[in-house]
Amino acid sequence: MLDEREFELINIIGGDLGANQRVLSRRMNLSLGMTNLLIRRLVTKGYIRIRQLNKKKVEYLLTPKGFTEKMRKSVNYTVKTIYSISLIKNSLLSIVKNSYDQGARVFYILGGADLAGLIEMVMSENLPHDYKTIRINEIPHELLDGIVLICREGELILPMGVRGVNVIAELAQNEALIALG
Repeated sequence: MLDEREFELINIIGGDLGANQRVLSRRMNLSLGMTNLLIRRLVTKGYIRIRQLNKKKVEYLLTPKGFTEKMRKSVNYTVKTIYSISLIKNSLLSIVKNSYDQGARVFYILGGADLAGLIEMVMSENLPHDYKTIRINEIPHELLDGIVLICREGELILPMGVRGVNVIAELAQNEALIALG
């Protein structure tokens, strides 16, 4: 089984056949000695092999075992990511549906472009289309006629009378997401 740094090194080697140890150590932000140790470990485990091109130049190649492990880890990562997105979407639906069920029809989305897009997708897929979303970069001082979905980190004090939900804080409390780590 590969640890994270070994997997990162295999990914780099698999994508850049011409990389030498100095290039690899820079790309991984490791010392030359640590990079050499990782390469030797991967050779011993059978994930990569070293081919001598001339007296000073070598080439690092993934073995079939290395390529298989790289693909296996990539597939597992992709599946875990898809599962995580599904959990996040379900949590977002719960957050917005709760506000919707309490009468909110105007949703101001503050910050977080990616998260804002995901919220809009969840709403369009699951709620009746009698609501409005408005993306904002800051909260206006006048009273808002809806609810603010806060999609950025940091302390934020809402003006008196403005309702809001800290989406990131709500997601951070989801036990299933916490378990994924």
